Amino acid sequence: MRADEVRSLLIAVREGRISPDEAVASLRRLPVDDLGFAQLDTHRELRQGLPETIYAEHKTPAQTVAIAERLLAGTTGPVLATRVPPDSAAMLVARRPEAIYHPVARVVVVRSESEPAPLGLVAVVSAGTSDQPVAEEAAVVAEACGIKVERVADAGVAGLHRILAARAPLDEADAVIVVAGMEGALPSIIGGLTGAPVVAVPTSVGYGSSFEGLSALLGMLNSCAAGLVVCNIDNGFGAAMFALRLLNRKRA
Repeated sequence: MRADEVRSLLIAVREGRISPDEAVASLRRLPVDDLGFAQLDTHRELRQGLPETIYAEHKTPAQTVAIAERLLAGTTGPVLATRVPPDSAAMLVARRPEAIYHPVARVVVVRSESEPAPLGLVAVVSAGTSDQPVAEEAAVVAEACGIKVERVADAGVAGLHRILAARAPLDEADAVIVVAGMEGALPSIIGGLTGAPVVAVPTSVGYGSSFEGLSALLGMLNSCAAGLVVCNIDNGFGAAMFALRLLNRKRA
């Protein structure tokens, strides 16, 4: 349930369209919906402004579909699943034809944010083509939550002119998500080029001593660009949620 849904419920009581008892019955379903194998936090969006999202990896297709169906029934907001295996995506799209599967991002968006105007602009910059799955996870999730996204692909530090040629979206963005593997240097470069909040996402892309993203993570944590925020390895979703928190506050 969302804040605007609670507000609408209270207005309906005030205007006599529903009774106080009916409103109490609607609120009584909060904040947990017990499915047996999962307990859905139906109050999360009301508290945090962030939709509860299905992490589909290691869930069965039937579990993913059941959770999605219950979330759809309980909110008018976006419903999405991340790290979705192909068999789960196929079942979810078969059950819900309006669902859209993004195979590169491994994200299924069943319902997007319906706000007519975007919350703001986020630039999603990836250092290399191999970083695209993580960058797309961030971009698709952000778009589903009502954020306008500008993608800048393959702009790593090995060819610095590429990021310098993309200054316009960096200057215009309310926040910048930077996705990089290898040594993870790109967020520091971008942090020195823009005054927008920069969210760095290390990826597990790289050769042996990259230690599956640990090298990039440590490089970003030790950035000399002040105020850089760093997410976990391959966590494009977390970067999108941080951007959503920022923009929700801006809107408030």
